[in-house]
Amino acid sequence: MNKFKYILFGLSSAALLGAMSNCTEYLDKEPDSDVSTEAAFQNFKNFQGFVEEIYNNVPHKETLYWETAFNWGEDEYVPAGVAHLVTRQIDEGNFRGWYGEGGAWGGSFFNNTNSNTDYRGQGRMQHDIWRCHTYCIRKANLGLANIDLLVDATPEQKDAIRGQLLFFRAWWHEEVMNYMGGIPYIDTVLTGTERIPRPTYQECALKAANDFGEAAKYLPNDWDKSTAGTATIGKNGLRITKATALAYQGKMLLFAASPLAENGAQLGGGKTYSYNTEIAKEAAEALGECIALVESGQTPYQLAEYNYATIKDLTDHKQESTNGYDNIFYTVNSNWQQPGAKEAMMRGTPFDNNAAAWGFANYWGPQVNNMSNGSNAITPTANYVDYAYGMKNGLPLDDPDSQWDPTHPFKDRDPRFYHDIIFDGVKYIVGDPGAFEPYQYVRLDDDGIDPKYGAMRAEAGGSVTGYFEQKLVPHQWNKIDQWYAYSKEFQPYLPYLRLADVYLMYAEACSAASGCTSSSYSANSCSLTAVDAVNKIRERVGVDPVSGKYLNGTDFMECVRRERACELAFEGFRFNDLQRWLLLTEKPYTIKRAASFKRVESDDWYKTNDPSEAEVTGYNTNKIIKERKFTAKHYWFPFKDDEVYNYADFPQNPGW
Repeated sequence: MNKFKYILFGLSSAALLGAMSNCTEYLDKEPDSDVSTEAAFQNFKNFQGFVEEIYNNVPHKETLYWETAFNWGEDEYVPAGVAHLVTRQIDEGNFRGWYGEGGAWGGSFFNNTNSNTDYRGQGRMQHDIWRCHTYCIRKANLGLANIDLLVDATPEQKDAIRGQLLFFRAWWHEEVMNYMGGIPYIDTVLTGTERIPRPTYQECALKAANDFGEAAKYLPNDWDKSTAGTATIGKNGLRITKATALAYQGKMLLFAASPLAENGAQLGGGKTYSYNTEIAKEAAEALGECIALVESGQTPYQLAEYNYATIKDLTDHKQESTNGYDNIFYTVNSNWQQPGAKEAMMRGTPFDNNAAAWGFANYWGPQVNNMSNGSNAITPTANYVDYAYGMKNGLPLDDPDSQWDPTHPFKDRDPRFYHDIIFDGVKYIVGDPGAFEPYQYVRLDDDGIDPKYGAMRAEAGGSVTGYFEQKLVPHQWNKIDQWYAYSKEFQPYLPYLRLADVYLMYAEACSAASGCTSSSYSANSCSLTAVDAVNKIRERVGVDPVSGKYLNGTDFMECVRRERACELAFEGFRFNDLQRWLLLTEKPYTIKRAASFKRVESDDWYKTNDPSEAEVTGYNTNKIIKERKFTAKHYWFPFKDDEVYNYADFPQNPGW
């Protein structure tokens, strides 16, 4: 995919709306800065320029502020010494940490707690979900209110404008409501005097789904093949398409059908399979229609290729093609090309090259002995690794037929385990380690706490859990291999939606539509059954199809949920999944554990052998390193107090 550069079609957003430091100051602009409504909206070039600013405000998850974090489930462990990160505050039950209370000050894509500058250090509007959502929703409504002023455009161009505005009105609501619950759904230009009652989450989600569905009627399948995209052929990779709108329509319907939306926040987990089957059927139809468009070749989207032949390929992390699996998450030596490959369906616009180098990227590998530029590592929990990453034969580790052997715990695992996870004995440093020789092959057994082995298991700078993560940032990000050097052109970017997620949401919606009783349900819009969709994702990476023992009842739904945990690991979706399944408050999902084991092989053995074949003794994940004490109130974030003091029909979330 050609690198997409930010193209402003006509009048700049600054000329249209004035320079801003927050989402309301544009109302105080100087009179001379006004541009007439007719000029702003009269032709496609100008109107698309108005829309472009909404794209521009979509946050970049990794580079917002200088040490952002976005995995808030049981998937990662943040050391106690990094209490300022939102993830750690959520672990402590301080959900007010999202806006900076209780010691949290690290930014996140949802709210950048640095109130004076954006992540580039410039005094301008914040690029985060919370600060931008009202502004972008208002822009969408202003555009829709003035759509009939667009007279100098083809019908297809006018449709494309309408479709984008409808999509973004829904998208900004969706991004907020998934954390806050129901919020007033603003679908008109407000005067400032309205007092709109809060709807339920389900009501709000259904309104968003309707807007997404309407957007799909107007958007092109492929901008490069439309007259609307003629002026920017080859640079339309970030633009919203019909398939993306359908995917989000299905997502909102699935979330509206979910146990949380259907039954309300509660403890016990007894209603985790209690979906609204009728809404789930609608979700399956929308997601199925999206998949049918993709599989018929009408869209620019494809599943990325997973072409690693050996663990050595994975250790070297060679990017196998422009549509390789790594390219979904980052690019290297590619002229700063934005990641996503052909699989990303919703992305924002990146700003600065190398913006993630001195924040996000420094948190993933070992930090001991100054071998990286950080001081503490965020690591995957051992319980999540053993839950999500089953065996190559497709069975979970705890299945009696899985052939998982605790004396060889890393052998014959799901290939995504080797792609995503750094485990004991992996060659961490590819080049000549020199003085860093003790660190070249990571020592993550119980002796890894010993400095002579590199202190890889130390709380400060090492991995308490026994694993590191390399899915989003490859392990060459170290002082020897120096992938952080500007010359490497390392560019990370997590998509908000990718095609694999659509297949898995479709599988979940189909199972839910059957009352969680069947894996053979299929939508009228798509030929795939629920299990076909899961197997599509497994086939891509070389994992065996779903076993017959998991094809019926809630066993299949559990299979779908585990597949999501593996395929979408560390991409920021786990918290919302546990939340909507009513499992956020339930064991074992509130517990974070560490792995414990001893090596049998000699240190030299790892230099010439595949570390996945290593024998160990005493492997277990019995050690609890964090237990989260959540109650029903933790299913929704609290609003800032000043947000709920404005009028009586806007109450605080329960328990806060």
